[in-house]
Amino acid sequence: MRRMWCIQMIDAIFRACMYDVLDLYEEPYDPKKPLVNLDEKPKQLLGEKRMSIPMKPGSPEKYDYEYVRNGTANIFMAVEFKAGKRVTQVIERRTMKDFALFVKMLVDEEYADAEIIRLVTDNLNTHKEKAFYVTFSKDEAERILSKIEFHYTPKHASWLNAAEIEINVMDTECTGRRIGDKETLTQEVAAWNRRRNDQKKKIDWKFTRERADKKLSKYYIP
Repeated sequence: MRRMWCIQMIDAIFRACMYDVLDLYEEPYDPKKPLVNLDEKPKQLLGEKRMSIPMKPGSPEKYDYEYVRNGTANIFMAVEFKAGKRVTQVIERRTMKDFALFVKMLVDEEYADAEIIRLVTDNLNTHKEKAFYVTFSKDEAERILSKIEFHYTPKHASWLNAAEIEINVMDTECTGRRIGDKETLTQEVAAWNRRRNDQKKKIDWKFTRERADKKLSKYYIP
């Protein structure tokens, strides 16, 4: 009996989080209350052990199978998919402090005129309000948090975060290849980001609450 109750509670929490995010996606665009999806992508830095063979007509660029490991980097991705805007940042790690500093930049620089930022992110332990109190003074943390409205995707359902779609596009067009150092990665991501913003590329999100109920109903606990 207790096990069934726990399963029903987990199911109810999952649906509540999913509906919260999906309902938010269906709201009309409001520049004063921007909907911003945030995610991050670890990137292994791999240098070439031997020089690649340049591309030529009828033959793609060829890479040797051997490579040199040069550590890792982390790419923050914030995308306002209804406005066709994204903000990226390449850093060395993915700590609470890094998350807090990135969100502060969104608040103070990218969305300084917004009344509130509706921020959709996953449940990673660094993506919490605690990160701001660890990083800043109490007054500063509360100032930043007063401009943020957190919306979390359910556990094991990060696909509900539209930022994952933008990360997949970035991988396809830019980062899904060997890049040997953080400086090059930073330049490549910045150039890709500018081009996508200049083109105002948006995401046509079609997975609504109604479609979710239809697709996932067989998994729900009655």
